[in-house]
Amino acid sequence: MDNAIISNQFKEIEKKVARLIAVCQAHEATNFELKNKFKSLEEELLGKIEAEKSYAQERALIRSKIDSLLVRLEEIIEV
Repeated sequence: MDNAIISNQFKEIEKKVARLIAVCQAHEATNFELKNKFKSLEEELLGKIEAEKSYAQERALIRSKIDSLLVRLEEIIEV
Protein backbone atom coordinates (compact mmCIF):
# COMPACT_ATOMS: atom_id res chain seq x y z
CA MET A 1 0.00 0.00 0.00
CA ASP A 2 2.75 2.43 0.75
CA ASN A 3 4.06 2.08 -2.78
CA ALA A 4 0.60 2.75 -4.23
CA ILE A 5 0.21 5.90 -2.12
CA ILE A 6 3.66 7.13 -3.08
CA SER A 7 2.97 6.32 -6.72
CA ASN A 8 -0.29 8.30 -6.60
CA GLN A 9 1.46 11.22 -4.94
CA PHE A 10 4.10 11.25 -7.68
CA LYS A 11 1.38 11.15 -10.34
CA GLU A 12 -0.34 14.13 -8.71
CA ILE A 13 2.96 15.98 -8.50
CA GLU A 14 3.65 15.22 -12.18
CA LYS A 15 0.20 16.56 -13.14
CA LYS A 16 0.77 19.75 -11.15
CA VAL A 17 4.22 20.21 -12.65
CA ALA A 18 2.78 19.70 -16.15
CA ARG A 19 0.11 22.34 -15.43
CA LEU A 20 2.75 24.73 -14.12
CA ILE A 21 4.84 24.20 -17.25
CA ALA A 22 1.79 24.90 -19.43
CA VAL A 23 1.02 28.07 -17.47
CA CYS A 24 4.65 29.22 -17.75
CA GLN A 25 4.64 28.58 -21.50
CA ALA A 26 1.40 30.55 -21.86
CA HIS A 27 2.90 33.41 -19.87
CA GLU A 28 6.05 33.34 -21.99
CA ALA A 29 3.95 33.55 -25.17
CA THR A 30 1.93 36.43 -23.75
CA ASN A 31 5.09 38.16 -22.60
CA PHE A 32 6.60 37.80 -26.08
CA GLU A 33 3.46 39.29 -27.67
CA LEU A 34 3.44 42.17 -25.19
CA LYS A 35 7.11 42.91 -25.84
CA ASN A 36 6.43 43.02 -29.58
CA LYS A 37 3.42 45.29 -29.02
CA PHE A 38 5.50 47.56 -26.79
CA LYS A 39 8.23 47.77 -29.42
CA SER A 40 5.67 48.56 -32.11
CA LEU A 41 4.05 51.27 -30.00
CA GLU A 42 7.44 52.72 -29.12
CA GLU A 43 8.37 52.93 -32.81
CA GLU A 44 5.01 54.51 -33.60
CA LEU A 45 5.52 57.06 -30.83
CA LEU A 46 9.00 57.93 -32.11
CA GLY A 47 7.54 58.43 -35.59
CA LYS A 48 4.90 60.76 -34.21
CA ILE A 49 7.49 62.69 -32.22
CA GLU A 50 9.55 63.17 -35.38
CA ALA A 51 6.46 64.26 -37.30
CA GLU A 52 5.62 66.75 -34.56
CA LYS A 53 9.16 68.15 -34.63
CA SER A 54 8.96 68.50 -38.40
CA TYR A 55 5.59 70.22 -38.11
CA ALA A 56 6.97 72.64 -35.49
CA GLN A 57 9.93 73.49 -37.72
CA GLU A 58 7.67 74.02 -40.71
CA ARG A 59 5.37 76.22 -38.65
CA ALA A 60 8.32 78.28 -37.42
CA LEU A 61 9.54 78.72 -40.98
CA ILE A 62 6.10 79.84 -42.14
CA ARG A 63 5.83 82.24 -39.18
CA SER A 64 9.24 83.66 -40.09
CA LYS A 65 8.23 84.19 -43.71
CA ILE A 66 4.96 85.86 -42.68
CA ASP A 67 6.82 88.17 -40.30
CA SER A 68 9.29 89.02 -43.07
CA LEU A 69 6.46 89.82 -45.47
CA LEU A 70 4.73 91.98 -42.86
CA VAL A 71 7.95 93.92 -42.31
CA ARG A 72 8.29 94.46 -46.07
CA LEU A 73 4.67 95.62 -46.29
CA GLU A 74 5.23 98.09 -43.46
CA GLU A 75 8.32 99.40 -45.22
CA ILE A 76 6.32 99.90 -48.42
CA ILE A 77 3.53 101.68 -46.55
CA GLU A 78 5.99 104.02 -44.79
CA VAL A 79 7.60 105.08 -48.06
